[in-house]
Parts: sequence; C-alpha cells; structure tokens
Amino acid sequence: MTQNVGRIIFPERDRGPVRAISIRIAIALLCVVVTATVVYIERDGYRDVEDTVDTWLDAFYYATVTLSTTGYGDITPLSDSARLTNILLITPLRFLFLIVLVGTTIEVLTERSRQQFRYHRWKARVKKHTVVIGFGTKGRSAAQALIDQGYPADHIIVVDTNGGNVKTATAMGCIGVLGDARREEVLRQAAVPGAQRVVVAADRDDTNVLVTLTARRLAPHATIAAAAREEQNIGVLRQGGADVVIPTAESAGRLLGLSIAAPNAGELIEDLLEPVAGLQITERVVRPEDVGLSPARLTAQGEIVLTVIRNGVSHRFDSGGVKVFQPGDVIVVISSKDQK
Repeated sequence: MTQNVGRIIFPERDRGPVRAISIRIAIALLCVVVTATVVYIERDGYRDVEDTVDTWLDAFYYATVTLSTTGYGDITPLSDSARLTNILLITPLRFLFLIVLVGTTIEVLTERSRQQFRYHRWKARVKKHTVVIGFGTKGRSAAQALIDQGYPADHIIVVDTNGGNVKTATAMGCIGVLGDARREEVLRQAAVPGAQRVVVAADRDDTNVLVTLTARRLAPHATIAAAAREEQNIGVLRQGGADVVIPTAESAGRLLGLSIAAPNAGELIEDLLEPVAGLQITERVVRPEDVGLSPARLTAQGEIVLTVIRNGVSHRFDSGGVKVFQPGDVIVVISSKDQK
C-alpha cells in the first residue's frame, strides 16, 4: 500500500517498550510480594474485623489495598513494630509502586510528543547526511558499504514504502522514513534538501527517474547516485540529475562473464566488493605525511593509488599527471581492510 505522508522511524533503543513495561510490572509485583511477606511475618501485630490476620490471603490483600492507596481500613497495624514497619518500609514501597504505575501511564500518553521532540532535535543536528531511497538489495548494500567505511549509521536516512525494509534499516542504526519517495513532501521529511549524498535504488527505473528529478531540484549541490535496471535508462537518469548511474543488471552480467573468462580477475573484483575481509577501495584526503610523496611511494607502503583528484580534475594512475602529492589532493586507493 502506498504511503501518502512519510513517517519517521528512529532506531529502537536497547530497551524496547515491551521490555520497559515488563520491568515496571515486575517491580510493582515485587513491591506487593515484599509487603505481603513483611505483613505475614508480623501478622500478630495486625487486626481485621475478625480480630485476626493469619493467612497469606490476608497479607496479600493488605499489601494490595495499601500500596494502591485504596485503604479500606478493615486490616490495621496495632503493634508498635507493625506501625514502625509501615512507616519505614511499606510507605516507601507505596511511593515506588505509585511511581512505577504513574510513570508507565505518562510514558504511554507522551510517546507521540516524545517522538516529535526526538525528530525535531535530530533534524536540527543532522548535517552532511546520506539519504537512501529504496532499501531492497541495492539500497541495503549501499548503506552497509557506507557503514563499513566508517560512516555513522544515524546519518543515513532510508526511505521505503515497505515497513519491513524500514524496520531492517532502523535495526542497522539508520533513520527510517516510511513513505513514497515519489512524493516531494516525503523527500522533504527525509531531509533531502540538506543532504550531502542521495542514493536512488528503487526497484523500478521510472521511479528512480522521478525521484532523481525531485531530489536534484531539492538538493542542487548533493551527489546523487542512481541505479538503473536497463541500460537505455542510464542517459535519462543522467539528464535527470544523477552524478553516477550504476547499471545493475549489466554490471552483474559483466561480472559473471569476467568470472568465467578470467576467474582470477573475477575473484579480485569480488574481493573488492566483499564488505567483510580482503581488499577495499577507499577515497580520502592525503594526510600531512603523504604530502611530497609520489603515488609509487605510497603504493610501496601498501596503498595502490588509482586516481588523484586535484582542483576538481581526476588524474588516473596511467596518465602520469601527478608526480607528488600536494595538500588538498583527494586520492582513490586500493588497500587491505585490515590496514589502519
């Protein structure tokens, strides 16, 4: 079912609402049990209408009506020790019992307001975030790749019409928006106008084109990467504002063909794409200790330089355009995932 308006879903806290309520119920029951046990132990100091309190039922009855402040008065403490116990023990337990029950009620009633406050506080703090449109296989892999590169999960906003996909995203630590990304108000709710990067990975190319057009208009300076199922839609997505277009079906087919024709080369590419171990491709700004070094020197230290971006111009490793690194250079390198 298509969502007309987006709904923000934040990652669940370590202690979910069911667990929190269960803990509070357990505390309330513990208060009742402790009070009943104390009353039963000192039952000779209590009297009811029949002048005797001698069963566990009487003790639990007194504990219940006392802690809930009902107080019928049919069972009363008469001895000094029983009265002292009521002052020092049962009264604090009554306060704890009421705090637990009232606190649970207030939390349920104020949950909506708390979510709104959390949303506005998050929206005011989030900067340079990434929005992922569509959280199927492509979108989930893109988000996981960002997280593997050290990108904060709570700076990734996922938009999807499928509640299960949004729940998966929040379980990863991302912020979820349940809604149709083809609607501008949903993209605005996902903070697209302030995004630094947008990944468009819906299942349909026509959806990706429409979302790309809207995202480019809302975020003219953001980097937009879009997925295309069909190669003929690549040009349309580029015209719509995508900076990078990945033809998913063709890319997978080429990788399959490469793996058959050149198994070792295919294995290397798979290693670069595998997020767990092996090699990785990263982009970073040159460090102060890299300035003055040649790309070959950095390669000898364990990082294979593929491209150097200087003043917005890309110099590939085979161009020979960069002899030594300068401050502000951005490099794309292949390195081991274990390398720090």
